[in-house]
Amino acid sequence: MTLAELYMALLIGGAILLASIAAARAAHRAGLPSLLVFLAVGMVIGEDVIGLEFDNAQLAQAVGTGALAVILVEGGLTSQWSDVRRLLAPAGVLATAGVGISVAVTAAGVHWLLGMDWHLALLLGAIVSSTDAAAVFAVLRSLPLPQKVTGLLEAESGFNDAPTIILVLVFSTAAADLPGPAYVAGNIVYQLVVGGLLGVAIGRLGAAALRHIALPATGLYPLATLAFGIIAFAAAGVANASGIIAAYLSGLVLGNSKLPHRAATRSFAEGAGWLAQIGLFVMLGLLVTPRELPGAVAPALVVGLVLLLAARPSSVVACLLPFRGISWREQVFVSWAGLRGAVPIVLATFPIVAGVTDADDLLNIVFVLVVLFTLIQGPTLPAAARALGLTRPDALRDVQVETAPLDVLDADLLTLTVPPGSRLNGVAVFELRLPPPTVLTLIVRDGATLVPRHDTLLRNGDELLLITTPATREAAERRLRAVGRRGKLARWFGEKGDIEPVRTGRHG
Repeated sequence: MTLAELYMALLIGGAILLASIAAARAAHRAGLPSLLVFLAVGMVIGEDVIGLEFDNAQLAQAVGTGALAVILVEGGLTSQWSDVRRLLAPAGVLATAGVGISVAVTAAGVHWLLGMDWHLALLLGAIVSSTDAAAVFAVLRSLPLPQKVTGLLEAESGFNDAPTIILVLVFSTAAADLPGPAYVAGNIVYQLVVGGLLGVAIGRLGAAALRHIALPATGLYPLATLAFGIIAFAAAGVANASGIIAAYLSGLVLGNSKLPHRAATRSFAEGAGWLAQIGLFVMLGLLVTPRELPGAVAPALVVGLVLLLAARPSSVVACLLPFRGISWREQVFVSWAGLRGAVPIVLATFPIVAGVTDADDLLNIVFVLVVLFTLIQGPTLPAAARALGLTRPDALRDVQVETAPLDVLDADLLTLTVPPGSRLNGVAVFELRLPPPTVLTLIVRDGATLVPRHDTLLRNGDELLLITTPATREAAERRLRAVGRRGKLARWFGEKGDIEPVRTGRHG
């Protein structure tokens, strides 16, 4: 590539990125899922409109898998362990047995309604059986849902890619070469266990390293954190285990460790996740040929309706019925919120690379299915949550306390912003009763800084800077969270500032 060609490629890439960001803003205002806009951008710049040709399914598969790794690391970094840990069992069952049920029901419906042979029907069922992490993270975190529901769907979307990929690879082989059920089950168990162990181990190693090594610049902490997640993904791949599960779990461990500059790390991870989503969806939009899509509308509707009305509800009810803590309303919402997105389209490239007959038709069906049912499910989720009585309009935003190391002083700098609705609003500095030697040193209010006195009242939007020691940092964070939830009488209400709120009666 010449220098002139490089400049042109960078110019086109930058223009596509900015166009995608502008389109995402317009889509957000219109209430449309961003992934549809990114797919549309890819189709517009493709061979049928502007004329950019791209039909390399193998490259799309490789780039798509890497992008999914970044998206899952970001999802783990921005997930609360307190929301996920109690849901590991139901999420694990949904991500394994639920995938199997969904594949079987979808394949049966496709075989009987469309006359597709069993081998191809099972392959299509496996491709569309996985919920999409990017879609779930993007849509559900904007809804005031119970933590149990959001955590269950996020954990399921983080875990179910691994079994799905295994099944797609298995069904992409010739029918005569299909392995037995015992081999498939053993392979799934191996990939999940080894991938999970590697993800947790590398996440813990990264957390220990970042806590004890002072890097020369703040911006290096987010880079190092993301790098540990990518290493976990690659290490699991080298071990023939699930890199997807390793990436998610390493991000989950790192995101819930007491790391320096957590706000900067999460902001960087969210930016990287957005970049991965934009690149992934634009590339997938480029991969399809728009003039071939109309013929896929009818079969996509059939497959989507079987999936939405039969396969997904069957898998949710069968897997969650034994868990008594999940109500029928929550099960209905979990069933409806099984969003599909980039993952099925990326998986549809696997049989193309493997040379499966009619694989291009599967790609078109999956692409149309994702577009149509994202339009159906995504915009209706808020209404569905309200109809089922699951919304929590009075939910408070918790205080997010950040840490930066002060190595020479053996001290930590804590920073936080008083969020809207926080009970910190109106509390005097002396009423915080911070554990000594913690001290509130500075307040940034309306763009101006002030040194607080003992009777200074805190306000919503204030940025607080506190100095504490490593030994008392956790106690200081707990006290700030407690006051943020219950006010200056937090101790009287029994609020201890745990990461997961403890609800004791009515809010005072």
